[in-house]
Amino acid sequence: MSDIIIIGGGIMGMLSARYLTQQGATVTLIEKGLCGKESSWAGGGIISPLYPWRYPHAITQLADFGQQNYPQLCDELKENTGIDPEYQQNGLLIIAENEQDNALQWAKKYHKSIEIIDQNQIKKIEPALQTEAQSALWMPQIGQVRNPRLVKALFADICKRGVKIIENTPIQDFEFNQQQIKAVKSQYQQFEADTFVICNGAWSHDLLTKTQIQVAVEPVMGQMILFKGKPKQITTLTLEKDRYIIPRQDGRVLFGSTLEHIGFNKKTTHQVKKTLSQIAVQRFPVLKTMPIEHHWAGLRPASKTGIPYISPHPNYTNLYFNCGQYRNGVVIGLGSCRLLAEIVTNQKGFVDSQPYFFDNQKSASSVN
Repeated sequence: MSDIIIIGGGIMGMLSARYLTQQGATVTLIEKGLCGKESSWAGGGIISPLYPWRYPHAITQLADFGQQNYPQLCDELKENTGIDPEYQQNGLLIIAENEQDNALQWAKKYHKSIEIIDQNQIKKIEPALQTEAQSALWMPQIGQVRNPRLVKALFADICKRGVKIIENTPIQDFEFNQQQIKAVKSQYQQFEADTFVICNGAWSHDLLTKTQIQVAVEPVMGQMILFKGKPKQITTLTLEKDRYIIPRQDGRVLFGSTLEHIGFNKKTTHQVKKTLSQIAVQRFPVLKTMPIEHHWAGLRPASKTGIPYISPHPNYTNLYFNCGQYRNGVVIGLGSCRLLAEIVTNQKGFVDSQPYFFDNQKSASSVN
């Protein structure tokens, strides 16, 4: 029997398992499908919230931790597994002329590197971009990871660390023993442990409902497209009107994404593909010569406030949950899982854990 069972094998589950094994725990991770194949695989991998000044302090703290520690994590994963998550510091160019004052105030408060650049500087930083904007915000320190490679590396890493992984096993219910969870149950089997952690992404709400609490986490679908190009045709992370472009090392270019509140539906549509392609080519004419290699969708786990739940259960003393990272799963995932491990092992958190607790979010207002 493991010390800890983690339910959910995305970035949150695997990073939580990694941190907890580093604390000496034996961990079993149970995933309903295949590890890392839901929103962790489907996202873009930018190591920054989009328009970071729009977010509350609780998000900025977790994002700071990720930005400081992802280069080291990626180096460790590459050395331990031979799989390179392809961390690279491209810088983030943001076209948002009406938000520049807010951005600069935020940057001053949090000591961030951000500057306003003019048209000539925009062209110098990203020659492939075609824009009529007179100015832009430039964040040169922002990087990215190639998240499909990140989840492969995490999977290999935690396997080497002794984490027992059980895939294709949806957890359906719990066995309760007064104020504790005794076991979790799949269709054909039950699994016992001393401690349980739910990192089930957009599916966390339904599972936690079985423990008599309502966690405000819902799926929000996002569609993206992938162009197959050559290296260095586009070099900079660029964001404008909620659409971003992400150039990979091998020349592939991601463009996305949509925000669709349609439940647990990952069906892509031709119309969205066409719209994304038109916007992408308008901004980056070089994409016109690149074939669209792939079009997919993922389900982001959106919390009501935009702040994730990293929390002990209010009623069961050996149950915890880490979910609701929404669009920021990669950038705040590292900090989320570090904090979760500290909470589970009764250590002082590297940040104040209270804003992420369930009881402190029940009355919070929703995020736009």
